[in-house]
Amino acid sequence: MQKLEGLMRAALDKYEMLSPNDRIAVGVSGGKDSLVLLCALAHLREYHPIPFTVTAITIDPCFEGIQTDYTGIEALCASLKVPFLVRRSRLGTIVFEERKEPNPCSLCARMRRGILHNMAKEAGCNKLALGHHFDDAVQTFMMNLFYGGKIGCFAPKTYLSRKDLTMIRPMLFCPEQDIARAAKRLSLPVAKSRCPVDGNTCRAQTAALLADLEKQFPDLRAKIMGAMQRAGIDGWGIPPVLPRS
Repeated sequence: MQKLEGLMRAALDKYEMLSPNDRIAVGVSGGKDSLVLLCALAHLREYHPIPFTVTAITIDPCFEGIQTDYTGIEALCASLKVPFLVRRSRLGTIVFEERKEPNPCSLCARMRRGILHNMAKEAGCNKLALGHHFDDAVQTFMMNLFYGGKIGCFAPKTYLSRKDLTMIRPMLFCPEQDIARAAKRLSLPVAKSRCPVDGNTCRAQTAALLADLEKQFPDLRAKIMGAMQRAGIDGWGIPPVLPRS
């Protein structure tokens, strides 16, 4: 975890994600990414020079009408001394049974974000931390290009004026394989997703394509990340240093 925490701290500092006395809600899906994020932030709050608090919030989609068992995550939060809030929802029913969306991931993501925003505010938090990592960023950039015909990606930090809430993504410099190793080494209580399309999505296909391309173009993902930063796409550029008065 030491390496991951170093990469997270680099992202937090570079994109100025923290302010003194921030109350950070961590969106915990139950997957390895969000659990590693939760553990790292809980540890970072103990020694980071900027003081902040952490609260874990979880939305249960209740796929197939079945509630997810989060007892392992509840125990983890107790050991980390982090409050844990769960909200059961009808996401699974709405997306797959009522709406029968041809593109279920898009609708599910939008609805999930809305609920997370509300939960964060209700918990008294001013920031919401999400578990998107290095590979997610590169894949999103490529998906926007291939499927949407546009150049763009989610931003490292986004202020939502209507909610007075700031979204941050502290793991943007963390490779997925390192996150997976950390989750396994720490025996984190990953809650298996019951989503009907889990593992068969545009993102999974894009990840496979990038893996194939890297056989021909070494370090392609790092080059894409570097290009995003140099171009300053969607807030990825280095924040300007203001001149001293």
